[in-house]
Amino acid sequence: MSFAFAPDRVAALETAAWRAYYDKNWPKLLYMTERALAEQFSISLPAAAEAAYYATRGAIAFKPATSDLLGAIAACERYYAIVRRHSGLGFDPRTVAQAEVRYWQVHRRLAGATKHDELLDTFAALHAATFGIPYDRSRESAMWRTLAAITVDDITSGRSNNVDADWLRCAAQLRRCYRALSRELERSEALLAR
Repeated sequence: MSFAFAPDRVAALETAAWRAYYDKNWPKLLYMTERALAEQFSISLPAAAEAAYYATRGAIAFKPATSDLLGAIAACERYYAIVRRHSGLGFDPRTVAQAEVRYWQVHRRLAGATKHDELLDTFAALHAATFGIPYDRSRESAMWRTLAAITVDDITSGRSNNVDADWLRCAAQLRRCYRALSRELERSEALLAR
């Protein structure tokens, strides 16, 4: 199965979704997530809206310091089950949901830390599990997504000297993330075609 997406468009939508999440603007988060899912996974808007609903529920369950981890995982599992059903990707929804929430946990714990190797590892595992690419080939996209997460940490912690410029930097880092991921998907497709 051929699978592709527009990396720059996905990056822009994810940046807007992250911004809505940290602003606690749940309606906007739902809308941006729906658009990002439709774009990234090439699924219909009704399916993306349903998946976005569960993704947003998962994010809301995780948001408080006293997170409802089981609720977050359950909502993410429903979200990924919808994505799998409509995208044609072959991942296991439970595995990917657990990888997603694991990234949330590690990101929260490492916010403001100087070393982020564990966060990079969780992103690599998430990208590999979701898109069926080898873990070692998901590290470049994971590195850029880790840098984007660090940039967001600077913004949300008040360390940023220029919030708008840092959101632009985050978007650029996510573009590089999704371009790397897109290249790996194309490479995998080419190897399968041989």
